[in-house]
Amino acid sequence: MIKDKKFNSGFVSIIGRPNVGKSTLMNCLIGEKIAITSHKPQTTRNKIQTILTRSDFQAVFIDTPGLHDPKSKLGKYMVRSAESSLSEMDIVMYLIEPYEKINDNDLSILKRLEKVTSNIFLVINKIDTVSHDKILEVIDVYKDKGNFAEIIPISAINANKVDLLLENIKKYLPEGPQYYPEDMITDQVEKEIVGEIIREKTLKLLNDEIPHGIAVSVMSMKIRKNRNIYDIEATIFCERESHKGIVIGRKGSKLKDIGIRARGDIERLLGCDVNLQLWVKVKKDWRDSDFLLKDFGYNSKEI
Repeated sequence: MIKDKKFNSGFVSIIGRPNVGKSTLMNCLIGEKIAITSHKPQTTRNKIQTILTRSDFQAVFIDTPGLHDPKSKLGKYMVRSAESSLSEMDIVMYLIEPYEKINDNDLSILKRLEKVTSNIFLVINKIDTVSHDKILEVIDVYKDKGNFAEIIPISAINANKVDLLLENIKKYLPEGPQYYPEDMITDQVEKEIVGEIIREKTLKLLNDEIPHGIAVSVMSMKIRKNRNIYDIEATIFCERESHKGIVIGRKGSKLKDIGIRARGDIERLLGCDVNLQLWVKVKKDWRDSDFLLKDFGYNSKEI
């Protein structure tokens, strides 16, 4: 990459309470779907790192689980994972929805931000859902609640004002090296992304209770010799025997639908045909098991 003498780079964390659009924003910023999205809260469970490289700057984005009051060991892991992203960041983007009422979750986040020395952006998402006057009211309520370097209204779903957000990110990044190759957009391995894609489809196709007890393990990913086809085997784990039947569906219809939808996204990710085989197993109360949390990729040391 040919760079000017001055090159800015740094790390940008995206925080906020559940379901405010953090993953949607990160996908929008880098122009690729890396983080899964859903209308259900607490979709993101791990910190996900993506990279945007331009000719004069590189921003490394960290999408975090929503900050909330945890009810399980998995929930505690998610909150610790989000809180750890606040340290040593160049920019912390606090994402909110355009509502002037500050709830207990918001107050808790604002309290945490009092200890943060990074540049803090207040980013008001979903501005396409309210009037301009309402956005001004939200700004008026929040502007004195924190030490905000910038307050930027956007809509991540349709990329409205996201270019302005990027301009401000570049402005606040320090001069520094290019940390990652210019063609690298995430540090996640393909196997992890495939597992998250499958979990996303369960979130979108199952009722509100069951998806929080879902984990996905990709056991095998192999490309066939002399053929551009990936054979992928994955298991969907749930916490109850009764949930297993719901995930599978009548005559396997729900599991088939999950597989069809996941396969399409996986094929776009890998750029080739995919033969996806899914199984469903029960791991009772896995969200409160140190061993199983570690087995599913959640670091128990952070719990």
